Amino acid sequence: MHEMSIALAVVNQVEEAAARAKDVTAVRSVRLQVGELAGVVPDALAFSFELACAGTLLEGAELITEAVPGRARCTPCAHEWAVGMPPRLTCPACGGTQTDLLAGRELQIVDVHWEDGLGPAHTPTREPISEER
Repeated sequence: MHEMSIALAVVNQVEEAAARAKDVTAVRSVRLQVGELAGVVPDALAFSFELACAGTLLEGAELITEAVPGRARCTPCAHEWAVGMPPRLTCPACGGTQTDLLAGRELQIVDVHWEDGLGPAHTPTREPISEER
């Protein structure tokens, strides 16, 4: 299950950011953008995140996921469409097969809410998640 490696990478990246910020006492929530074409099962990620947070600064943190729909554009005719699942990568307007995927592969931390010695804090980020294997 690669959702566990994603969850572990998220926890690691948030802990590193918290260490740089100093005096962080708890992480309350982590918000992720997850593209529909990223191959991530949201329920499996939520379960894995809860396990990965155990015994860390993130224990009890809420995972908020934002689904990003897949979108494509036809190179010859410039038509844009939602690709859906399974993805339709041929242009519905002209039938062309030269397409650019515009969105749907995202997997990134959008922001983190934590508390530090000064009270609640909000730390916006936009970091792609890198899974270390």
